[in-house]
Amino acid sequence: MHPQVRWVLRGQLLVTLLAGLVAGLTLGMNAAVSAVLGGGIAIASALAYAWRALRSARVAVDARRALNAQMLGEGYKFAVTLLLFSLVFTAYAALVPLPFFLAYAATIVVYWIALLRQR
Repeated sequence: MHPQVRWVLRGQLLVTLLAGLVAGLTLGMNAAVSAVLGGGIAIASALAYAWRALRSARVAVDARRALNAQMLGEGYKFAVTLLLFSLVFTAYAALVPLPFFLAYAATIVVYWIALLRQR
């Protein structure tokens, strides 16, 4: 696995666990579960992107194929996000929206920070 991908996933996992802990201590168990679910959706979508985009990018020999690989990765990421959001909304009746969306957003920020991070 690419070091940058590993960094993103570790950072997202850390943010998700921290959000779950804070939500649990301040708002209770359902809030903690909601926060972990929100962060988990961001992690799953990042995994889907990395799996699809980087798998194709390795064989990309020109800029067009590399761009297509990235676009396919973004498509997978979007599809996984939509699927998991709908699954959580329908299956988890005790969802606490604020920690759910805040954890999701905070975990996505880790993804953006990785784009700015220089090695």
